[in-house]
Amino acid sequence: MLEQVFSIANSAALFSWVALIALPRWGALLTVLRWGVVGLLSALYAVLVSVYFFRVEGGYFSLEAVETLFTSSEVVLAGWVHYLAFDLFVGLWIAARSDDLGISRLVQAPILLATFMFGPVGYLFFLAIRACARMALSKEALS
Repeated sequence: MLEQVFSIANSAALFSWVALIALPRWGALLTVLRWGVVGLLSALYAVLVSVYFFRVEGGYFSLEAVETLFTSSEVVLAGWVHYLAFDLFVGLWIAARSDDLGISRLVQAPILLATFMFGPVGYLFFLAIRACARMALSKEALS
């Protein structure tokens, strides 16, 4: 059963990232991604944590305790779903801010791909591109 849940969550996230990167950002699509996929992944995470988290050894107060915590397949699945939900949420936020700044979708694509694959690295890329875009807008305003 855990493998099926993993497969469904992974597939939902993957299709969502493809849609976010490749499809037009229609309001309905963004609503489905935000409230549907991220919402359902978040709910799944909440269920997994409430059912399994307090049944396993380990914790968050040392590296060894975290290692022990993540020896449980159920906790690893919960952790993975956490990554899927949170990284997609951040990707949606980056896409919206990038659209607001007029950043090209071609520039956004590698940022979003990095966010999908490496979370905080994609966010750092976005911060750098946003700073450049804001400087360019400021220079235009001064001209």
